[in-house]
Amino acid sequence: MRYALIGCGRISPNHIVAAQHNNLEMVAICDVNPGNMKDKLIKFRLPTSVRCYTDYKEMLAKEHLDLIAIATESGKHAQIALDCMLIGHANLIIEKPIALSLEDADKIIETARKEDLKVCACHQNRFNKSIQKIREAVEMERFGRMLYGTAHIRWTRDYEYYSRAKWRGTWEQDGGALMNQCIHNIDLLRWMLGDEIDCVVGMTDRLKHDYIEAEDLGIALIHFKNGAYGIIEGTTDVYPKNLEETLYLFGEKGTVKAGGTSVNVIEEWNFSDMLDDPNEVKRQFHENPPNVYGYGHTPLYADVIQAIQEDRAPYVDAEAGKRALEVVLAIYKSASEGSIVKFPLGQCATIDFKGRF
Repeated sequence: MRYALIGCGRISPNHIVAAQHNNLEMVAICDVNPGNMKDKLIKFRLPTSVRCYTDYKEMLAKEHLDLIAIATESGKHAQIALDCMLIGHANLIIEKPIALSLEDADKIIETARKEDLKVCACHQNRFNKSIQKIREAVEMERFGRMLYGTAHIRWTRDYEYYSRAKWRGTWEQDGGALMNQCIHNIDLLRWMLGDEIDCVVGMTDRLKHDYIEAEDLGIALIHFKNGAYGIIEGTTDVYPKNLEETLYLFGEKGTVKAGGTSVNVIEEWNFSDMLDDPNEVKRQFHENPPNVYGYGHTPLYADVIQAIQEDRAPYVDAEAGKRALEVVLAIYKSASEGSIVKFPLGQCATIDFKGRF
């Protein structure tokens, strides 16, 4: 399967390794900075046949590609995705967030449908062994009635992080802590608690990062249509380094906590059905990835390849990407207006909140 990567920055190594592990034919890479491409060619010993482009449209015109991964700044995801489908007729893996507006997310979903292409939102933590084990328990209804869950993202991002890429922390190209650092766990919380949301109320603030436009702290309460509640607490203000990314789920008959670097570790596992030994589950599902990106990209790629071959939807499709985006935008809207935001959310985009702080 012929593959290309657009965007050779911070997250690109995970995509390159995933492509290599899945035996994709690396045809081309693209980045506006030639130095980024040279760095990846050397570090990952890419074949000399790999062609480098600084203009993705030129790449689309010259190459026949089956699968393209988009790992640019977030604000460019949508237009590049649409061009890749309409010009290149390629299937896609789009880094989170899938877009920065619900209108653009809808365009991606509709274009993929019309062109009969597969689009995956890169929420790779769904493929963590710990998360797969928890999802199995949800689908087996071991929790009974789900009562509530909480997602905590307690990380740090300093001036150096933002200064290395000026688009970070801007409303036009990124958003703040919720959109960039917290959206993976927000995706998991919504997925586990039932997807269908009644309303959201949130508060956001920029407490210490006065050199960015968006928030560095977000707190929200979600009411799901099935009666469950969700709590989100996310920040990039923790001193002196990343502390945790944690997901709690509480049901009538079960309690689970997944923690560690990127929810890779099951720390609590208790169910009334006693189908398994909690200590054995905690021992078995205890990964220790080298960074917050975890090990999920490789199985995510494997699923997308299989989805293309079997003509089915990817495990994490574009609709899933839209649902995670919708929660973050709803929190932004609630915090900006001081109101409870009902779902489904109408048209909304990060750029709507420019000048918020």
